[in-house]
Amino acid sequence: MGTDNYQLSDFNFQLIRVAIVDDHTMVAEGFERIINTSGLAGVIGKAYSIAGCLTMLAQSEADVLLLDVSLPDGNGIDLFLKIKSLYPDLKVVMLTSHSELHIIKRALDCGVAGFIMKNAAAEVIIEGIRTVTSGERFLCEETQRVLKKRNFQTILLSRREQELLRLIVAGKKNMEIADSMNLSYETIKGYRKNLMFKLNASNTAELVRMAIEQHLV
Repeated sequence: MGTDNYQLSDFNFQLIRVAIVDDHTMVAEGFERIINTSGLAGVIGKAYSIAGCLTMLAQSEADVLLLDVSLPDGNGIDLFLKIKSLYPDLKVVMLTSHSELHIIKRALDCGVAGFIMKNAAAEVIIEGIRTVTSGERFLCEETQRVLKKRNFQTILLSRREQELLRLIVAGKKNMEIADSMNLSYETIKGYRKNLMFKLNASNTAELVRMAIEQHLV
């Protein structure tokens, strides 16, 4: 990973140009391998943060962007809205490890071209790229199932998100949390923002209330 938090790839053949933004290097590299061996598309670059994504897109043109919902310095949907104004022709497909209904609905309401789970099979990823490039919306099967379940309210948190939420409920401030989790202050701010977005909480008090009511801590 470069110091600018993005990497451009050599790309000099006539295929669908795909950019990948995911803060997990192994996920980004896995998608890159699948895409580069598809015969349909090729990866022009990878980024691991919002800042890296914006720099990458400014330097290399893409047709499709695979964009993680949660990033260290913010969330993918807010980034999508900015990208939409800067690159209106770019097709954006959201990537996620989870399937919370409110996140999917918000992303679709904002106008994203598609939704793919990170554990999707290679053929699903390629079909998603092919579909959005043709101008149609693509939803993987799991996303479609979630949208059909009116009462789907399960919230899945990673181990780090659970730890962060416990410290927030305990009344710890960002600097104290950063020290406790051995992470930087800015990283904690980003994770906290993502956590509030995932739980659809507008402030810390609401976040704490939801955590307690839904037995997340």
